[in-house]
Amino acid sequence: MTNDNQGIQGTPTNPEAAADGVRLQKVMASAGVASRRVSEEMIAAGRVRVNGKVVTELGRRIHPDSDLIMVDNVAVQLDTSRRYVMLNKPVGVVSSMQDESGRPDLREFTDQFEERLFNVGRLDAMTSGLLILTNDGDLAHVLAHPSFGVLKTYIAKVEGRVSAQTIQLLQSGIELDDGPISADKARILTSPPGDGFSLVELTLHSGRNRIVRRMMEAVGHPVVDLVRRQFGPLHLGTLRVGAARDLTKTELGQLLTVSRAETKI
Repeated sequence: MTNDNQGIQGTPTNPEAAADGVRLQKVMASAGVASRRVSEEMIAAGRVRVNGKVVTELGRRIHPDSDLIMVDNVAVQLDTSRRYVMLNKPVGVVSSMQDESGRPDLREFTDQFEERLFNVGRLDAMTSGLLILTNDGDLAHVLAHPSFGVLKTYIAKVEGRVSAQTIQLLQSGIELDDGPISADKARILTSPPGDGFSLVELTLHSGRNRIVRRMMEAVGHPVVDLVRRQFGPLHLGTLRVGAARDLTKTELGQLLTVSRAETKI
């Protein structure tokens, strides 16, 4: 699937784009930012940046295949062949496109889209919540790799009453069999008296296998139920379990902004 104004990883097919570039307001209009007239007003008002620099000249030409446009400090998607989907993964589904053991996998959700999508990172079979599906390999690498520090937030229902001291321990760091780990943030949502269940919110940038479950087990509070509520700037919101939807323009802009910032493009 191609168009005249492909994005950062696209190859321009329009001779105008390949030679001298395309007028900035035309690219913005084609990307669905606003009409050309409104785009011109945005440019004149200093709300548009190209490769990090404010552009106010209306005749400015850019190359959509290599230049980064930001409006109000939010990146603009130029490559319309890319697709970005949010899924609320149910419990019992493995984060794989084809499970060798025949368990329910992600094909049930990706088959409804024309593009060949894949998952960004993984959630274990017994964890539900926010999973990103895309065909943008570069963005997927930035979001999934722990070296880029993209934060994920989980709500864990755990056994027992969690104390403030336990939260402090999770944030200061504990030792697991594959090395030390600490939560970027941790807080108690509910912690009833007695031997009931507590709700704990954990935010981590680590992508290690079953990390939340192993951390809570290590501090004496095994996980009963686990949901990922946030991935980078994306929030699960009211998306029902088992439902998938395209990201909104605002969400996509936020996601692209995070990925560009992490890679310092």
